[in-house]
Amino acid sequence: MTIMLMNKKMLVTLGLMSVVVLGAMTSTTPKPADEGWKNLKVLPKSITKDQLHEVMEEWEHSLGVHCNFCHVRDEAAKQMDWASDAKPEKGMARDMFKMMDKINDKYFHAKKDSLGMVLKAGVNCNTCHRGTAHPEVTVPAGRGPGGPPPGGPGMPPPPGTGPAGQSGPPPAGTPAPDKKE
Repeated sequence: MTIMLMNKKMLVTLGLMSVVVLGAMTSTTPKPADEGWKNLKVLPKSITKDQLHEVMEEWEHSLGVHCNFCHVRDEAAKQMDWASDAKPEKGMARDMFKMMDKINDKYFHAKKDSLGMVLKAGVNCNTCHRGTAHPEVTVPAGRGPGGPPPGGPGMPPPPGTGPAGQSGPPPAGTPAPDKKE
């Protein structure tokens, strides 16, 4: 009777231990690196959901846009179609990311993390966009048509230019300079 009771205790103990070990093995099974991303072309395929969300939020804030700026909505499925390349803005975002990456590698010697993402960049999306989807290209003040003459304000115009730094004949109504013979 004592042997049978010992066998039952041992059997129950082994059974419970195997359940615990099996449960521990299944709960610690690592997720595969590929979370099923479709159509990633410039971001690393091993990027996690949280990392991808962080990158997308950075782009969203830098450009002052929402997801639908680059991504289309699948009306039939009533959800966003993240993999679709239907919008040209998505292709432009990829090209801009590649440009930024090249600038940082070449001029700022940017270091990258284990995923290949830039850790500290010299430039990023916000450098140019500053919260606007289409940053305005401007000429610096004082340059171009109507700006101060070469040499700066208060400086005499360069030789061969008319009054106030203009080239060519003086404007109509301007008295002609006295000629000395």
